[in-house]
Amino acid sequence: MSEEQPAPEQAPSLFEAPPPGEQERMVEAILFASAQPLSERDIADRLPHGCAVREALDALRARYRDRGVQLARVGEAWAFRTAPDLGFLMHKEAVETRRLSRAAIETLAIIAYHQPVTRAEIEEIRGVSVSRGTLDLLMELEWVRIGRRRMTPGRPVTFIVTPVFLDHFGLESPRDLPGIRELRDAGLLDNRPPPGQGFSLGTGDDAESGPEEDPEDVPDRGQDDMFD
Repeated sequence: MSEEQPAPEQAPSLFEAPPPGEQERMVEAILFASAQPLSERDIADRLPHGCAVREALDALRARYRDRGVQLARVGEAWAFRTAPDLGFLMHKEAVETRRLSRAAIETLAIIAYHQPVTRAEIEEIRGVSVSRGTLDLLMELEWVRIGRRRMTPGRPVTFIVTPVFLDHFGLESPRDLPGIRELRDAGLLDNRPPPGQGFSLGTGDDAESGPEEDPEDVPDRGQDDMFD
């Protein structure tokens, strides 16, 4: 993952920068009014010359640490989010969603934990072929995007998770993903099968047990089959 780019240097100005407290208020107003997380560069572009964006963000984060709304870092961007312990208050406003299929969940997990990863590497880990519809769906959800091409024969594209994915699951970076041991302790991940025996995130008789055709590659199945 690339490291965060520093805020752009601003040209000298004939006017003095606002006091730190006023800069903090300006950053607060910009973030509250934005529907999307904003990078430090985006914020700096809207502020007067000479403002210290990072100092204002750090001050805001400290001030909101114990409030109902907190300043969260989402990848390389910043946004106000409801405090995690108060999420239950929003249940009545939750939008009904459809569950991703097993194939889509496994593919997303492999990309998150192994990024940047090629389609061939995903298929090698899962032990089954990956249909185009699975990757298309994850990209339409804006959870996955195409990364850099590998400098190998054929120069295959790689796939990585996006800031939208991190924001949805409340993560600052992919490094905050739970470990394999945590997933197993929570009952969300089976023991990894021997090599060549497939990749499973579920339990039960329907788990894939060997190299075979992905159910989503069956002819005449539409994209809605990506959901259960």
